[in-house]
Amino acid sequence: MARTIFCTFLQRYAEGQDFQLYPGELGKRIYNEISKEAWGQWQKKQTMLINEKKLSMMNPEHRKLLEQEMVSFLFEGKDVHIEGYTPPEK
Repeated sequence: MARTIFCTFLQRYAEGQDFQLYPGELGKRIYNEISKEAWGQWQKKQTMLINEKKLSMMNPEHRKLLEQEMVSFLFEGKDVHIEGYTPPEK
């Protein structure tokens, strides 16, 4: 049976994660407050960040930057700014 949580990002009830996806206290917060839908939106932004900024997950500074962007996006409502990217018109 799916877990339902109040998603901090979406500001509504939605299906929660099946398990903790990220380590530590931040991972617990994500598990309890971020829905699958919101996590999927973050993953798309994360992929764009890694590709456009040529981040390496072997580099601790790059991982720290990505974590800061994740917290800003999921919990502070800030969009990820990728220099030179223009979203397609709907």
